[in-house]
Amino acid sequence: MKLFIIGILAGIIGGMGIGGGTILIPGLTIFASVEQHLAQSINLLSFIPTASIALLYHLKQKNIMTNIIFYIIISGLIGSFIGSYISIYIDSYFLKKMFAIFLFLMGIYEIISKQKIGESKNEKIQNKKNKQKIQKK
Repeated sequence: MKLFIIGILAGIIGGMGIGGGTILIPGLTIFASVEQHLAQSINLLSFIPTASIALLYHLKQKNIMTNIIFYIIISGLIGSFIGSYISIYIDSYFLKKMFAIFLFLMGIYEIISKQKIGESKNEKIQNKKNKQKIQKK
């Protein structure tokens, strides 16, 4: 039952474009006692159908910038080759720590970037109000 719930949550998060691995990898390593390398391999395999379905939906909704896809795919393929090669030589315990640090840093970045976005929206609203006041005068 744990694996089913982990899979559902990872699928939902992956379908939203956030990345199901943020749920799947920690879920497998913590709750299913799966080694980090194996958990990351499972994540990559589960990503294929999840990403395919999400891609079709996002293409239909026109949520994809088609003018940059080629560059992202090429650089992603190069990066995945390099990363896969490097990960073979990294200890599972160290890889788990690197992944945890990465998730932590991404969480901090998201919190900070959301605050900046909120601040810039407030600034735009305030500027709009100021322009309206000036036009009324």
